[in-house]
Amino acid sequence: MPIEAVLIAGPTASGKSALALELAKAVGGVVINTDSMQVYRDLRVLTARPTVEEEAQVPHWLYAHRDAAQNCSAGVWLADAQAALEKARALGLMPIFTGGTGLYFKAMLRGLSAVPDTPPEIRDAVRARHDRDGVEALHAELAARDPQMAVRLKPRDRSRIERALEVLDATGRSLREWRHHSLPPLLKPEQVVAVFLAPERDELYARIDRRFATMLQTGALDEVARLAARGLDPLLPAMKAHGVPALIRHLAGELTLEEAAAIGCNDTRRYTKRQFTWFRHQLPEFEWVAPDAAKEVLMRRLAKEAAK
Repeated sequence: MPIEAVLIAGPTASGKSALALELAKAVGGVVINTDSMQVYRDLRVLTARPTVEEEAQVPHWLYAHRDAAQNCSAGVWLADAQAALEKARALGLMPIFTGGTGLYFKAMLRGLSAVPDTPPEIRDAVRARHDRDGVEALHAELAARDPQMAVRLKPRDRSRIERALEVLDATGRSLREWRHHSLPPLLKPEQVVAVFLAPERDELYARIDRRFATMLQTGALDEVARLAARGLDPLLPAMKAHGVPALIRHLAGELTLEEAAAIGCNDTRRYTKRQFTWFRHQLPEFEWVAPDAAKEVLMRRLAKEAAK
């Protein structure tokens, strides 16, 4: 079966974007974003999105195509990725999916439960009930209306409780029922070459610190200030991007810039630990490689598959 896509995953700051750019230039490819934060146009600097100059060298798709006021769920991204994959095939470009969001890669290879997006007015109504009554009251409401779902959730797990109630309000059906109806995968494992960049932890942490400092020097604080001025729901994904909550607290006078930067770096480090663990257990078909050896590994595997 011919190779139809290259998948480049890895922890934050491991060099995925640079590798994808090099590979795309070498094989005639398109870089397709597989990172849940880089979909938002509001956060170029703080999410380390490819620069304008990098984007001009080869096609880059699914970057900055969503507004921060939206929730780009895995289902929404999967539909966007399917359209991008079909477009790449039509243009004769090798799709190179790159990013650090494991759920997106898993959805691409395993499929996804077909949970529908809920209308904004329903989300707003559920959150208003939370603000008025508190999270325990929401959990009690869920227990009365969907007891089997409620027992699966902790009484203070606000995000998941709200999501369960939103789906129930929007569709009249439990979130459990929707999860039984799945969306098919876009690609089979044998149709892809997939690598996970695995740098040494100490070097990775040093890169995270250096990169956050560079972000602050190149406009991250102004970017967050513009985002904060929009008054968006703090539970939206873009509002929880690494560094955003701490920098908003700095802008409000609650933290020094040094304290906010330390929080942003520590949050990112903890996230990279989860990325290592998640990919190891959830997507074992990814080949773990050192970042400096990854291009050679990919080129060799592509040549080997092409020769079959």
